[in-house]
Order: sequence, then C-alpha cells, then structure tokens
Amino acid sequence: MSKFIGFEKILEKKKKYIMPCLGHFYKEPPQFIKGDMQYLFDANGKQYLDCYAGVSVINCGHCNQEIISKMIYQIQNLQHVCNIYLTENFVNLAEKLAEVTPGNLQKSFFCSTGTEANEGALLLASIYTKSNEFIALQSGLHGRTKLTMSLTGIGMWRTDPNPVGGINFAPNPYCYRCPLGKKYPECDLECANKVEEIIKNFTSGKPAALIAESIQGNAGIVVPPEGYFKRVKEILSKYNALLIIDEVQTGFARSGKMFAIENFDVEPDIMSVAKALGNGQPISAFISTAKIADTYTRPGASTLGGNPVSSVAGLAVLEYIEKHNLIDNAAKRGKQLKNGLIELSRRHKIIGDVRGLGLMIGAEFVHADKSPAFEELDFILEELKNLGFIIGKNGVGRNVMAFQPPLIITEKNVDDILNAVDVVLDKNNL
Repeated sequence: MSKFIGFEKILEKKKKYIMPCLGHFYKEPPQFIKGDMQYLFDANGKQYLDCYAGVSVINCGHCNQEIISKMIYQIQNLQHVCNIYLTENFVNLAEKLAEVTPGNLQKSFFCSTGTEANEGALLLASIYTKSNEFIALQSGLHGRTKLTMSLTGIGMWRTDPNPVGGINFAPNPYCYRCPLGKKYPECDLECANKVEEIIKNFTSGKPAALIAESIQGNAGIVVPPEGYFKRVKEILSKYNALLIIDEVQTGFARSGKMFAIENFDVEPDIMSVAKALGNGQPISAFISTAKIADTYTRPGASTLGGNPVSSVAGLAVLEYIEKHNLIDNAAKRGKQLKNGLIELSRRHKIIGDVRGLGLMIGAEFVHADKSPAFEELDFILEELKNLGFIIGKNGVGRNVMAFQPPLIITEKNVDDILNAVDVVLDKNNL
C-alpha cells in the first residue's frame, strides 16, 4: 500500500488550509515525490520529462548531486547566521556574479526571492535618482509585493485593489500581437519610442527607471525585436533614468547566454536575479554598478539573504553551468526545439506563433481568427501529462505552451517532446 495520500486528499487539504489564490495545473494533478535531473516521479512511480523546471528554476537539474553535496557539507558545518555577521560564501558569490554579469555590474545585495530582488532594485533606483516614478511594460510581471505588483502589467496578477501611484506603462514589444497595430521592422520600433512620449507627457520628466524583463515570461515568452532595448536605453539616458533588467526567469544560461539581456547588446544599470541561481534553494540578488550601488548607505539587511547554504548553492550552480557548458547546450537544444515547433506549426494551424531564445520557447495556440485557444491548450497539456511530459502554460490569454526545461536535456529528450506534441495534436485533429 502506498504511504502517500494521493492527489485527491492533497486537494482536500489544500482547499481547507491554503489560501484560495493559489491555483494548480491539471484536472488530475500528479503527486510528485522525487526529482532526478530532467525527470520527475509521482507517487505511483511514473516518470515524467520535466519541460518547465519549476518555471526556470531547476536549470541544472533536479537533485543535482554535484550541487547538493556541497550544500550538505555546508549545512553540516554552518547553516545560518544572517548576513550582518561575517561569512565567506556570500562575498565569493558576489565576486563571481560581478565576473559573469554584463557590463560594469559589480555590487550585489542578496535576498531570498525574485520579488525581493525587484523591490530592492527599485529602491536602489529611487535612492540614486531621488525619484519615485517608474515605467514598466504592459504584460510584464515583477512580483507579489505592493510595488512590484503595481508594476505588473497583467490583470490577473494585479490583485491589490489599491496599486501604487507614480507608475506608467509602455507598450510591450509583442510583435505577434503588436499593441500599436504595427509591423516590424516598418514600425521603426514605435513601442520603444513611446517610452519618450510617456516620460514627456505623463511623468515629471525625471522618472527613476524603467523596469523590464529581457524576455517577458508570463506574457507568453515575448522576445523584443532587434534594437528595442538599445532604443529604450538611449531614451532613458537622455532623461537620466535607469534601466532595470529583470532576469529572474531568464538568467543563468536559459537563453543561450548567461543572461538574456546579452542577446540584445545592452548593459543594464541594475539587474535582478533569482530562481536558477539556487537551483531550488531560495536565493536572489540585485546587482548594480559601483557608482549606483554606493549611494545605498543607510542600514539594510536581509535575514536569510545570502546565507551560507544559499550562497554555496549559487557558487555551485555557476560552477556547474561552466563545467558542463550549459550555455552551449541551451543554445543547441533550444534551436532544435524551436525549429521542430515551427515545423509542427506548418501542419497544425492551432500553433499560431513560435518564439523564444535558447531553452525558453513559447508556442502560442490560436483559433482561425487568432483568438486565444486556451481551452484547447489546457486539454493538450493534460494529454501530454498523461504521456509523461510536464509542459508549462503562460500568456495573457493563458494560451502559450511554455518550454523552460532543465538545461541538461538531451537531443533525444527534445525529439521525444516534439513527437509527443505531434501525436497529441494529430490524435485530436488540431
């Protein structure tokens, strides 16, 4: 007899003890009990290929022994003292981040979640510029605190009934569904040009910063066109405003570069990171140039930020990415996956668009009139789950099949994913 209570009883307890804001995937969700690199296992022993990685968290694979062994050693020696005391791991991790991040980013502040990192990045921008006005992008998502939720441009995630003021939203660079009705490249990056119009007409003229994900994850893996971020950075510099880049989902080799913003040849003023830095261990950071960071002088600490175990996990992750060349694997397997999905879209018209970089790929499911085919996608994801594939879902219309697997996946894994999607679409005449 199984010692596990099963998904029905878990759902009963969830309904009774967990706040109802927390939903879950699948009508019949598996009860996961084990992870091993790119695979998950449920309470019945069934194996699943994980194509979502906890939403870009497990870049180095589930329960990666090379990483866990170092964490176990640290736990057995010193687990926690708070970062107001002197330990070595967090300064070594900050040094390593300064080496691998783009441009002149140098000084870090460690915390525990992506929301905290974004909140800290926004605070630093306000301290440096002495302004509390911000610009964000439509359909961006930056966190669950009051300020980061207010800067989130997706209605379903803006649950605060009284959002913070002083925030303006610019059109997001979503070429498949351009909010301005334009076509790239004839548009001359009108979505970027709108940033200047917003600064001149809707702010004091001195905003602190614009915050943007380098690739919009929850929006449906929206990738800006070439030149977009360069134009935005030029406009911001003209008004002495900063560019904050949110790499919470996109960082640490996911895009085929260490950080996705490197695909756009732009250096952010402040950058936030989280998720994959700990490979499942809670850790995040915001990092900036010395000039900007050195204005943050009043007392600041984070109880769990950069604790010895989280920091050694971060160091082990960066070592593993380099040692096993995950940047190259993400680029190669991402190209294989993207090309395969494009080929499927030629035969299955329900796939309206395929986009992404590296192993962050979205396939947008649409009806003939281009309206979101979210019900069909839900059905397809349930079928794929039954076949042993865990694939994500995002998009404003909840109609984008999201592939964000561990970066260790193999060529055969990708072939298996593509074959499974093809089989399910064929079976259901989609």
